[in-house]
Amino acid sequence: MSSRKDRLEPLKDFVPQEDDGIIICRCEEVTKGEIRRAVHDGMYTLTEVRRYLRTGMGLCQGQTCGKLVKGIIARELALSPLELEPAMSRAPMRPVEMIVLGNEEKEERGL
Repeated sequence: MSSRKDRLEPLKDFVPQEDDGIIICRCEEVTKGEIRRAVHDGMYTLTEVRRYLRTGMGLCQGQTCGKLVKGIIARELALSPLELEPAMSRAPMRPVEMIVLGNEEKEERGL
């Protein structure tokens, strides 16, 4: 089996499940059903689902939901999670006020 799902090969029909309302990505409030639906709408990679639904783009940057999203996509595509290409991840970031950066520079100069 190839490492990627052939997009020309049709998926089984989308059938709603009882647990589709469970929130998987808490930062962006994305449910399991929305992720499953995105796969059936043609989003076959973590990157595509991320761009389509913003999963993993909140404050945690996918640290909380990344494995769950990958597992859901893999199940819908009937693949092993190891067969999906990894999504690009970034460290969680926070805004920093300019005064903080300015103060660090003064300390380095010994002022």
